[in-house]
Amino acid sequence: MIINNYLDEVKKRENALSIIKDIVKNKGRDNLYDLTGLSGGFIASDEDLNLLETYVGPAIFEDELQDLGIEHMGGEKIFSVNRTSSGILATILSLVDENSNVVHYLPELPSHPSIPKSCDLVRANYLEFDNFDEFIIPKNTSLVVVTGATMDHKVIDEEKFKKVIDMAHQKDIPVLVDDASGARLRTVIFNQQKACDLGADIVITSTDKLMSGPRGGLIAGKKELIDKIKVKANQFGLEAQPPSILAIVNALKEFNDENLFKSYNRKYEFISLLNKNFTEFELTPTGVMITPEKLAKQLNINSDLSYKDIAFLFSMILLKEEGIITIPAVSMPGASPTIRFDLSTGDAFNLTLERLSKKILNSFNILKKISKDSKKSSEIIFN
Repeated sequence: MIINNYLDEVKKRENALSIIKDIVKNKGRDNLYDLTGLSGGFIASDEDLNLLETYVGPAIFEDELQDLGIEHMGGEKIFSVNRTSSGILATILSLVDENSNVVHYLPELPSHPSIPKSCDLVRANYLEFDNFDEFIIPKNTSLVVVTGATMDHKVIDEEKFKKVIDMAHQKDIPVLVDDASGARLRTVIFNQQKACDLGADIVITSTDKLMSGPRGGLIAGKKELIDKIKVKANQFGLEAQPPSILAIVNALKEFNDENLFKSYNRKYEFISLLNKNFTEFELTPTGVMITPEKLAKQLNINSDLSYKDIAFLFSMILLKEEGIITIPAVSMPGASPTIRFDLSTGDAFNLTLERLSKKILNSFNILKKISKDSKKSSEIIFN
């Protein structure tokens, strides 16, 4: 194996960022194609930027954040944090008792690592289920967590979603919804209700997933619980800072569902092109993906690399050779190694689907040669 732990994933990410910097410096930003679906951005006018002082910024932008955030997510009150993971941590620190249970239902395992790791910090017992028939809420449960859409964009069934919320509320247990991308995927593509409207007490979304905001998180929900979480977040420096608040506000103003619908339609043409050379790609709501296991099956060679190694190697080849940014190359430790090509990003619309499919094929052919050599593979992943 090449990637053995979280430190290896950090080193891999550092190499990917170095490659991105080199491409921008020597070839220009137009030669990069961010297809992660997490491209985000920072929308701000010169007038806005002049207000980004420690206390002036929040005073100016907070009312707009409340109005736009509630419109986007529902609920009684909004609070912004510096990452979705920060919001999950702040919620669990605020609502979960030591030695109590946290029960998590999601459409497909595994959960985002921030959830079980936050439970570890408060010494809570963590249970997760992706089979609704096996889902239980045992005694001494402090919090029920639901994932609206997984890291690989598998979306929850709305009927089961509502049943889990009802089961928790029958026992007076609050429900946290990890709706990082689901706040848009579920509602726009699958026409589901907002999680708060389904009865969730706390909902958190990422402000850079399938929208043009910064890397940050937005929490919505019941005022009493938001206030409690806000206190804890401020104690540990988990709250969003003025520049992020500004960028979140502007991203919420700009958000529309047009690109999501366009990508939903383009994906069928794209997978038809890929199927001329591949058999293992799958559709996602806004593009296509290939899991590490299916990538290894598609490769069909003898290799000492693990499935994850092959996925990380492919993502680094895509980046270095073709300028395509995918999540495994740049992700934080513990994120899914599945390679997704999200067609909702601005960069995706700057590529024809024929050109993109050729870039993927070229990278795959290089992968087929290099993955036979563990030393060479390691050099590409870590430089």
